[in-house]
Amino acid sequence: MKNLFAVLFVFSLLFAGCDPEIGDSCSQNIDCSTTGDLICDTASPNGYCTIANCTESSCPEGSRCIAFYPVQSLIYECNPQTEDSISSLTPTDDCLAGEVCLSSGYCASTDYETRFCMKKCSSQDDCRGGYECRETNTYGSQKVPGENENYATVSTVKFCGPGELP
Repeated sequence: MKNLFAVLFVFSLLFAGCDPEIGDSCSQNIDCSTTGDLICDTASPNGYCTIANCTESSCPEGSRCIAFYPVQSLIYECNPQTEDSISSLTPTDDCLAGEVCLSSGYCASTDYETRFCMKKCSSQDDCRGGYECRETNTYGSQKVPGENENYATVSTVKFCGPGELP
């Protein structure tokens, strides 16, 4: 009986590191987590384990919170350095109430914003098949601002996103 417990203990240690992570493939939520902390985004190719409605500090290590906006809604340009700036010598006000000026230079409605934890990458080798290592400010993506940042001043970062988007 002691041997059975020893074998089970060893197997539990071996499989403890096999929990799904942000960016893994999935077909349903249970593939990502048995506790409900990760969900399966089935709109992504072959599914994408993620956390929805994240904040800058809520994503696990190895991932970051990215805000997405429909590309077709990003039509009005703005100047991220001067939009609604009280410290600018020439402030601008190109975006409407309920919109933010993204660092890419477009006004985006916060009503259309969706947020997901996305896998960090530094090169294509970090992403699984069908995904590419891309920078924010492309395809309507924006890093969620952290402390002492805003949407206009947030830095660009890289994440694994679906490849071959229009």
